[in-house]
Amino acid sequence: MTLRNHGGGVALRSPTPLEGRLRGALRQASSTGDDGPLRALVGAEPADGRDGLATLAVIHGLSMSPVDELARTEVWQHHPSVADLRWRLEASLVERLDALADEVLPDVPAGEGAVAAMRRLARVDAVPEVYRWLAERATLDELVGFLTLEGGPDGGFDDLVALCQVGLSGRPKLVLAANYWDEMGRGDLDEVHTALHRRLGAALGLDGQPARDQPEPALLRGVLGSFLALSRAHQPEAVGAFGLVELQAGPRCRWVLKALDRLDAPHDAVPFYAEHAEADPRHGKDWLDEAVAELASDARWAEGIVRGARWRAAVGSAFFAHALETFTGPAELRRSDVDLDPGRARAS
Repeated sequence: MTLRNHGGGVALRSPTPLEGRLRGALRQASSTGDDGPLRALVGAEPADGRDGLATLAVIHGLSMSPVDELARTEVWQHHPSVADLRWRLEASLVERLDALADEVLPDVPAGEGAVAAMRRLARVDAVPEVYRWLAERATLDELVGFLTLEGGPDGGFDDLVALCQVGLSGRPKLVLAANYWDEMGRGDLDEVHTALHRRLGAALGLDGQPARDQPEPALLRGVLGSFLALSRAHQPEAVGAFGLVELQAGPRCRWVLKALDRLDAPHDAVPFYAEHAEADPRHGKDWLDEAVAELASDARWAEGIVRGARWRAAVGSAFFAHALETFTGPAELRRSDVDLDPGRARAS
């Protein structure tokens, strides 16, 4: 990861992870009021790409994590050093996302509209092989390991949608509001999606994995969501990326339900994925037909929406490929008798 400071010179490479330095500086500033170590981070560079993502996760957490978990470090969220790091790391992130999308996805056909482009992208890797493996072969421990990282159709999606609708109006705002109301269990506290996810976690013994301990593809997937939710300059990209989440989540959740059923998982593990399997296809259709279709009448929005959907598709493909290889080994070493054929699986 190459970063440059505001003066245009190449920033010096940190000998220790920048994420750890930032955490320590925030803690010291919050406990003693001394922001010296924080100020010393201006122009600092992460050790590598993963460290840059972990550092961004800390910075985004100052704006998105529950206040009670931040131990007053949120006071420093707009400190000049934090702003400097965020500005440069997010610029590098955008470069990385564009390069990844160009590497793993087909080019956008000339003249293709945003709605058609998102429909096409939603079909690319619509149900990754790892979900079929979960449904047919995974052990309970392997399922728990995967779900710990997958987080459902994005953990905290309610907050992402809430931030995405800021400044919208008319039909697009209503579509996102309806989506959010479903996330809120339509007023039933026990049906709020985060409450369903907590029940899932308790039933399966899922342990939340800190961002700094996640594999890089999972970290990139999480940081993409927080970056888009917090970046006003990339609101069109957020609409595209989050819309693609809704378009693809339903079928994937149905395969998780097959795995839970095959493994005779506890009852409380089921409602979270059952709700998303039913609601997300409707969310995706409304998001596309009513929000994207209207917003994309503006060329800037249309371009950004497709760009964000491509980012999400590319990041998702990298994450799911890494997950499959983690649990089953490299493709060339997998047992030939493991049936991952989508046609046969769908017929079952």
